[in-house]
Amino acid sequence: MPRALTIQRTLVTPPERERFHERLRRKRDYYARVNCRFWAFEEAGLPGAFLEFFEAEDAETLARAHAGAPEPVLDPNRVYAEVEL
Repeated sequence: MPRALTIQRTLVTPPERERFHERLRRKRDYYARVNCRFWAFEEAGLPGAFLEFFEAEDAETLARAHAGAPEPVLDPNRVYAEVEL
């Protein structure tokens, strides 16, 4: 069964940076507890521009994780399914 993924873009100003990193750590810990994976990447050429990736084994697990998340995902209904190659 293919994996399911959602993506969120976030722009962070320098004064918000440390607080944002704390939020990322909380997200990472929450999604690990609900059998999902979470990654955050910062654009190399644009400090403060982040992509967050949320992944689960299936769309249902990911939807449940987003529904119970302490911080809402901006567009939890836009789910990407892994393409089998």
